[in-house]
Amino acid sequence: MVLIPARMSEAEEQRWVNVMLDKLAAQESKRNLGDAELAERARRLSDQYFDGRARPASVRWVTNQNTRWGSCTPSEGSIRLSHRLQGMPEYVVDYVLVHELAHLLVPGHGPRFWRLLDAYPRTERARGYLEGVVAAGRLPHVPGGRGE
Repeated sequence: MVLIPARMSEAEEQRWVNVMLDKLAAQESKRNLGDAELAERARRLSDQYFDGRARPASVRWVTNQNTRWGSCTPSEGSIRLSHRLQGMPEYVVDYVLVHELAHLLVPGHGPRFWRLLDAYPRTERARGYLEGVVAAGRLPHVPGGRGE
């Protein structure tokens, strides 16, 4: 939904809608990284939080993960992120990448693993965001609610 002043002419309204759609498309394209950009981002995060020790052989988006946000196969050095993360805030994608990078160093979810994740300052915020997404997906849709 787009709200515009009632005083706008039809031509002004159309121009404004086009400007806003262009801005949204530009923002969306910046957020949707390709696999090469995702791998570069993982490298930077490994350097920043793990002194470069977590070096994946591959990092890519996948469309077959609907119950997980990401996965890692330490023996292969491969990291896969769910396409459902595309368009989410950068700090959320970074958290999932840092989480999977940590698995290259510590395979399980024990205390040592969570200590590694403490290095990422937005861990709790990102986890809360993802929990909210999951919870919202379970809510029934209420027709006529706000935003409709």
